[in-house]
Amino acid sequence: MRMGRRIGVTLAAVTLAIPVWAQFGPRTPQMNGIWHPVVGAGAVYETSGRDGSKNEMEIAVVGTEKVDGQDGYWIEMTFQDPRGGSGAMKTLTVMGGPNPGAKRMIMQMNGQAFEMPINNPRMSGQARSAGKDLSKGGGERVGTETITTPAGSFECEHYRTTDPPSDVWVSAKISPWGLVKSQSKDSSLVLTRVITDAKTKITGPVQPFDPMKMMQQGQHP
Repeated sequence: MRMGRRIGVTLAAVTLAIPVWAQFGPRTPQMNGIWHPVVGAGAVYETSGRDGSKNEMEIAVVGTEKVDGQDGYWIEMTFQDPRGGSGAMKTLTVMGGPNPGAKRMIMQMNGQAFEMPINNPRMSGQARSAGKDLSKGGGERVGTETITTPAGSFECEHYRTTDPPSDVWVSAKISPWGLVKSQSKDSSLVLTRVITDAKTKITGPVQPFDPMKMMQQGQHP
């Protein structure tokens, strides 16, 4: 029973983490047009939901790798899931060349690391919008403002987006996406700490993700 419950929690966390990454990872460049990957650099954010819940999320560049002659960067998100504890997910992301997007995805939950299939169009396609000016993607520039956060004060470009409706403050000093603060009707995100020595929290060994095999293993005592 214990193994079955642990497998169930892992599967639930996987289904939760993928849309979360799609929202805060490859989607972010579409909002701000800043792509500034520095290996070892990253940021910690506090996210607040409509229900008043607060969570911490870390996004960092933990490695680099060539993909078909293009520079790819491993972007890792560390998160807290109320159902499965802490977890980490990283994607190998390419922004240049004729076919940008997420090329590989690895997730770790409960000490188990899995390579996830890249078959979600949103996951693999969002990076195509990276580098576009916000004004060409459903938003407008409000101006330059100094934003004070728990991580310090930053001179930011303030944009107002329409899809989704939100205000976004970005700075080229923050790697990898430039995001300092965002505010919408239902949620907010604010920078709490800048990272300069990030290392991957996914220690492996990495196995292919097979939900049927996991469930079969969970049926055995």
